[in-house]
Amino acid sequence: MTRSLPCGTTRSTVCTFTTTRKQYKHPARPTYHNKPTRKRVISANMEGRLFKYGPDSCHTAFQTGSHKRHCIFVGGLTDGLLATKYIEPLAESLDAAGWSLVQTLLSSSYRQYGISSIDQDAKELNLLVQHLKSKEATHVVIAGHSTGCQDALRYVQKFPDTIDGVILQAPVSDREYLELWPATSEKLRRAQRMVAEGAGQELMPRNTDFCAPMCADRYVALVQRLGDDDHFSWDFSDSELEARVAHMQSLPVLVMMSGAEEYVPPNVNKGQLAQRLALAMGAEWVLIAGGDHSLSNHTEEAVQRMLQFVTKLD
Repeated sequence: MTRSLPCGTTRSTVCTFTTTRKQYKHPARPTYHNKPTRKRVISANMEGRLFKYGPDSCHTAFQTGSHKRHCIFVGGLTDGLLATKYIEPLAESLDAAGWSLVQTLLSSSYRQYGISSIDQDAKELNLLVQHLKSKEATHVVIAGHSTGCQDALRYVQKFPDTIDGVILQAPVSDREYLELWPATSEKLRRAQRMVAEGAGQELMPRNTDFCAPMCADRYVALVQRLGDDDHFSWDFSDSELEARVAHMQSLPVLVMMSGAEEYVPPNVNKGQLAQRLALAMGAEWVLIAGGDHSLSNHTEEAVQRMLQFVTKLD
C-alpha cells in the first residue's frame, strides 16, 4: 500500500539521475512528411534534488543546481523527465549562470494527458511555484515545450504576477496538426456528442489517440476550433488570437519557433507564425533555422537562446 504525505508536506532527496530512454514519436505521420519516423535515444547523467511539491504522488520535481532563481521546464504530450535533448546542457548552463533547472512531473505527464486538462496542469504548476517561493526563490521562469506552451499560457492567465517570464519553445497547434488525419473529424463528432450528453469525462474508444487513454472533454479541447487547448493556430483571426494570448503582455516572453517544425502543416510559414504570436503577446521571437520540434538537432542554439533570455531577468 502506498502512503501519501499529508497535504502541504514535502520531502526531498539528493540523488544522481541516470537514464537512457527512447523518446516516443507518432508511429505514422501524414503523407506530407517525407522522412521516416525514427526513435531518438536520449542519454543523460544528472545530479540534483528530487522532491515533492504537493500532496499527490505525481507531484514530483527534479532540480539541478541549488540556486534561488529557477527555470521550470514543462514538457508536452507524452513528456516527463528528460523530455528533450537540450535538457542536460541547459541545466549545466543555467547552473553556471546561477539558475536552477526544475523538471516537473504533473498528473498529466507521460500517458495521462487524455484524462487531464491545461486548467489542472496550471493548478499543479502553481503548487510547484509556491513551493519554490516557500524556499526563498527570488526568480521563477516557466519554459514550455510543445503542449507545455499551452500550460504556460494558462498558468499566467490563472495566476498572474507570480512568475518573472515565460519561454515558449515550439508553440504549435495540436488542432491543425490533428486535422491532417482523415479520421479526426469523425472522432471529434463522437467526442462532441459525448460532451453534449454529459459524458465528457468518459473514455473514448481505444483507437482515439495514438498512445494514451482519451476522454471526450480533452479530445474536444485539443481538436475543436477555439477549444480549450487551441492557442497557436494559423487560421485564427487577429481578434481570436489576441483573445487567446494577449494576457501574456504582462511579462517578458520568448517565442522559439523551429524552422523545420514537423507538427506545423506545410502551408504555414513558420517565421510569420512566430512573428504573429510574438506581436499579439508583446514578446521576443526567434526562428531556429532547420530546427525540429524539440530542437534535437540544434541543442546548442536552444540553450544559448534560453540562457540569454533568463539572464536578462536577473
